[in-house]
Amino acid sequence: MSIDTATAAKVAKLARIRVEEDRLPALAEEFNTILGFIEQLGEVDVDNVEPMTSVTPQRLKRREDVVTDGNQQSAVLANAPDAREGFFAVPKVVE
Repeated sequence: MSIDTATAAKVAKLARIRVEEDRLPALAEEFNTILGFIEQLGEVDVDNVEPMTSVTPQRLKRREDVVTDGNQQSAVLANAPDAREGFFAVPKVVE
């Protein structure tokens, strides 16, 4: 896939980043370089490679999933500027 200056301008607009007209060819080239790296990653053989959580083999610590400090609804809602019927009340955002 190749990115031209028109596509680079569209991506910049979607990202709400102002890019001067004379900088668009450099941006398009940068996008093409990134896409080249992504294509190289697609060529890597990862069969028989186990997923890792770290560069050193280790197991994640696990704990029981239990509620340790529940039943504090009134204390939590005391910080709310507006609480109704046991919930945070917020102003309507979408009409």
